[in-house]
Amino acid sequence: MATALNRHLALVGFMGAGKSTIGAAVASRVGRVFVDLDEEVERGAGASIPELFARGESEFRAAEERAALDVLARGEPAVIGLGGGAILSPRTREELRCRALTVLLAVEPDEAWRRVAGSERPLARDERVFRALFDERQPLYLEAADATARDADGVVLAAAGVHVGVGSLDALAELVPGGGPVALAADAVVSGIHGPAAQLALGERLASAHELPAGEQAKAAPVVERLWGELRLGRDGTLVALGGGATTDAAGFAAATYLRGVDWVPVPTTLVGQVDAAIGGKTAIDLPQGKNLVGAFHWPARTVIDPALLETLPDRERRNGLAEVVKTGLLAGEPLWELPEAEAVARCAAFKSAVCLRDPHDRAERQMLNLGHTFAHALEAAAGFELAHGEAVALGLLAALRLSGIDTAVVEETLAPAPVRVDAERAWAALHRDKKAVGGAPRLVLLEAPGRPRVGVDVPAADVRSALDELIAR
Repeated sequence: MATALNRHLALVGFMGAGKSTIGAAVASRVGRVFVDLDEEVERGAGASIPELFARGESEFRAAEERAALDVLARGEPAVIGLGGGAILSPRTREELRCRALTVLLAVEPDEAWRRVAGSERPLARDERVFRALFDERQPLYLEAADATARDADGVVLAAAGVHVGVGSLDALAELVPGGGPVALAADAVVSGIHGPAAQLALGERLASAHELPAGEQAKAAPVVERLWGELRLGRDGTLVALGGGATTDAAGFAAATYLRGVDWVPVPTTLVGQVDAAIGGKTAIDLPQGKNLVGAFHWPARTVIDPALLETLPDRERRNGLAEVVKTGLLAGEPLWELPEAEAVARCAAFKSAVCLRDPHDRAERQMLNLGHTFAHALEAAAGFELAHGEAVALGLLAALRLSGIDTAVVEETLAPAPVRVDAERAWAALHRDKKAVGGAPRLVLLEAPGRPRVGVDVPAADVRSALDELIAR
């Protein structure tokens, strides 16, 4: 398993890597308790780390191993910051393999020494010894680690099984977990642009290739039925979905249901997919009555995000994705839309990953990610799914901000949404079929302020209808 779902998230690394500081920040973001192993050792031994070392390093290591095994045996998944030498224990390394996703917090030796020099750490008193120890332990860290990160965003992405990196498509065979066969599903447009590179990268692991219609047409039941019929994967196989959000939604749903569930890896090629649609395990197809009405939660074995794939995006597709960037920035309370594209992708992916790790089955706060989407999905359904998702989201954000009593300038200036010509009654009917509706009445996501979302808000029907009608051209 390449994620920390239902497992501990363990941080390893040398002294000064920031395991305690970053670990506490990550724990807060993913909704888990943070356990500092050094503090557990001191509590169990009734003595400080320097005092334990004064009795002999072997006594300290024995106490450290006992504490590590005890923490890793606990049932409730936590974020665990291990001491720099904890991985010296073979038993601890084995328990990490069995019970945790382990992330190496990388740090350069010069920076590590700058951070710990002059501290009370017993092994940080002689720089020459410190550097030799750094080199000696690196192979053990790399052996124990499932992923490497340098900051809290990187750890969160690793915990969610999300790999972000320019050139990732070329390393697809190594990034798809396991060693079994791979079926590649790509939409008709993307297949011609990136399909050959993906097939070449998968090499001998590629068992079959499948083409889906471009855009929302991929999310029709007959398309998924055809894909089910074409697949010849066993339970050890993996379905790789190469394309935009519609492709990953449809292929992910096929993976969730084929053989009662096989592993899948989305490789999003659009900005919408890279910042939102491919992250978090929601899969779905559409019905004539509404968008995403049939689906399943099926967390990817890994999500592979290569920002370089965005270079081929048409301007309209990039604007569609920008709507999701603006949505994420409003939820985070940060102007993420102002960042360079690759950085915005990573930041948005990390934000969504953290939310989904806190609420993987959309039972509570994950619903914040639907900001503007109740209106957007209604407009898409009323347009027969011919309205671009990003354009619909931009309009939905406009409505959500208006109902929140918040200035709409950022949406109007950044996204410039224009009213769409759809049947108002059809849109109103689709809005009432929204998945978040309770007793036929919609529940909205609004903002108290940027960075302070409210979910499940009951708004008078007249106000909702008025906000919807403002989005529709007369």
